[in-house]
Amino acid sequence: MGFKTDYSRVHGSGAAGEGAHHWWSQRVTSIALVPLTLLFIVPFGRALGSGHEAFVATYSNLWHALVAVLFIIAVFAHLQQGLQTVLEDYVSSKAVRTVALLANTLLCWAFGIAGVLSVASVLFSA
Repeated sequence: MGFKTDYSRVHGSGAAGEGAHHWWSQRVTSIALVPLTLLFIVPFGRALGSGHEAFVATYSNLWHALVAVLFIIAVFAHLQQGLQTVLEDYVSSKAVRTVALLANTLLCWAFGIAGVLSVASVLFSA
């Protein structure tokens, strides 16, 4: 028995207990991706057809490496949140949904860490 009103018991909970945070986090990553994409595409496009040496020279620059790392983090965070929303909304079997959500989280983290480590290895090897 509690002395809370019905509204105060459910305020901010959402269906999974973290709905508002997930919504805001998805919006922040999508807004952050707009300038990060532009800042990432320009040096990446310049180095794309020039060979390995030009690619290493481009991402040996701290600014380009930092933008690439921030871009990779934002992309995989946004991807993980978007796929989580799709899985929660459209997969009806609880067991399949749980496995899919776990795989989604693990794969997004793995690819994100691999991308960040790749940029770091280019930055620190030059």
